[in-house]
Amino acid sequence: MTSKCIILLLVACLPVLSAQPQLTECTPRNGLPNLFAKLAQGANVRIAFLGGSITEQEGWRPKTLAWFRQQFPKANISEINAAIGGTGSDLGVFRLRHDVLKQKPDFLFVEFAVNDAGASPERIYRAMEGIVRQTWRDNSTTEICFVYTIAGTMLDPLEKGELPRSYAAMEKIAQHYGIPSINLGVEVARLEKGGELVFQAPKPKTEQEKLALGNKIIFSPDSVHPYIDTGHQLYFDSIVRSMNLIKPVRKVRTHKLIEPLLADNWEKARLIAVDKVKISKGWTKLDPTTNAVAKQFSKLLPGLWEANQPGDMIQFRFRGTEVAAYDVIGPDCGQVIVTLDDRKPEVVPRFDAYCTYYRPSLLKIGSNLSNTMHTVKIEIHPDQPDKVRILSQRKEKMDDPKRFDGRAWYISAILLVGDLED
Repeated sequence: MTSKCIILLLVACLPVLSAQPQLTECTPRNGLPNLFAKLAQGANVRIAFLGGSITEQEGWRPKTLAWFRQQFPKANISEINAAIGGTGSDLGVFRLRHDVLKQKPDFLFVEFAVNDAGASPERIYRAMEGIVRQTWRDNSTTEICFVYTIAGTMLDPLEKGELPRSYAAMEKIAQHYGIPSINLGVEVARLEKGGELVFQAPKPKTEQEKLALGNKIIFSPDSVHPYIDTGHQLYFDSIVRSMNLIKPVRKVRTHKLIEPLLADNWEKARLIAVDKVKISKGWTKLDPTTNAVAKQFSKLLPGLWEANQPGDMIQFRFRGTEVAAYDVIGPDCGQVIVTLDDRKPEVVPRFDAYCTYYRPSLLKIGSNLSNTMHTVKIEIHPDQPDKVRILSQRKEKMDDPKRFDGRAWYISAILLVGDLED
């Protein structure tokens, strides 16, 4: 045996060291050809943003919209802003038709990676696949792009070259349907790991603080919501780089609904107004012209009902696998008693540590149920939750005790994967 052969044999016997995985900021897949064709033609183009509070901020969303308008000045580009803080894809899939599809979008950004961080992969699969299939069943030429934002808990896996759990679940859906995705966390994690970025800190107020910071970028004040001029600018820069990679995919086509990845995905998710179910006499439908809470959400909700007396209730029967309520929580809200079928009644607060203001929310009632007949009753509990204790979790206090006094429950709709029974 020659010395050369011996060397080759020794090399072959060495243990294989796997290289550090490289995360990709943009995966173009089948691109967005229908979108860019319409933009190039100077057509009317409606761009929708479905997501949580990071998209709701005046950050990457308006910056991206302005970029499209600048790049394609002949096109008439309008926005559908369907972002609601504190909500994930498990609500997004139910409100998609009301908030987005009825406005006929040409392009849909979907951003739920942070708010879905605590959800199981199976729940993310069902919701995200439901969003895709609802969209393409409504209009097979609408383009979709998944966008993954970052929270502090996602830094560690990203810096190790790994996908956080919600990213990985969404990528499985994106790969199945050929949907482009943009990982906004890649650049942020790279800068933080290299010592060029501080992920969470207050902005410097004095010259001494500025000098101590040097040229480092401060990303966010709370480890979730980026500063508009720094964190959101990084997001926007990633979007622009990614769009320039996605744009060359030019084959215009319709999106065929291939076999679903999950047979039990939430394509048939439905949003049903509360007046379609049985409600007690104590309920009042709020007028958005006279009621401040109803007015605040009049563009998002199909209507808003309020009850505030113990025993006020709604009840209904349905055949299906998922059930929830689409409600609004805030300072004067209380708690409800939820009874599903013959299960033990559960007391659920409709007040949390963020309830210094009103916001839409999701009351989960039943998930992964047998596809049979079910009964639901929800009634207002006579006691208020311990609001002082709950607020203290975020070091919040009651600015006006009267504003927080109440047992109110504000509900907009019933959410079903299934059919309501009369």
